Amino acid sequence: MNPEVFLQGVLIGVFLAAPVGPLALVCIRRAITGGSLHGFVSGLGVATADAFYAGIVASGLALVAGFLLAWQDPLRIIAGLTLIYIGYRIFRSPAKSDPPRYHEHVSYLRDYSSMAALTLANVFTIISVGIFLSGSGIVVSTESPAAGIVFAAGVFAGECAWWLLVCSALGSARHRISPEGLALINRISGGIIAIAGIVMMLSVVVA
Repeated sequence: MNPEVFLQGVLIGVFLAAPVGPLALVCIRRAITGGSLHGFVSGLGVATADAFYAGIVASGLALVAGFLLAWQDPLRIIAGLTLIYIGYRIFRSPAKSDPPRYHEHVSYLRDYSSMAALTLANVFTIISVGIFLSGSGIVVSTESPAAGIVFAAGVFAGECAWWLLVCSALGSARHRISPEGLALINRISGGIIAIAGIVMMLSVVVA
């Protein structure tokens, strides 16, 4: 393993995970309502998809990237509709919903798979990773096919570290959130997620 390439991947992973976008809001809310492990497993789903796309960019797999970008419009529509649905459900969630109910009805596999699928549908990750690599001066050697795998592993590790830190903090603080505070979190996060889905769908029409 090339440690330099791996560390470059870790850096990219942290920068991909840190912005609080609609997918991050879903993970954050799951950590608050269901506990740190539900939020962390959801973050793992995002990290897996991001690492997959980062590996494609780092390995220079133009054919795969080109195929995904060619299908970006239907993928954006699917992702947009899903975000609207998730946002609506969160917005309408009752403030009295407690962690035991969430834990009882939602499996960790569902947490992981739902976020991985939703992130994979957002092929803009390929573009954002490429832009960040070119703008930051980070160079990933692709002389060996293994370099892309090492880079993707670094991205995954960086995002996992970020979500472990964030979800641990949220999980320990969730019991101090009042029903009124949870209701406010539901309204704000649900509204932002739904709006993000609408914007994603409109981007297909405008483009």
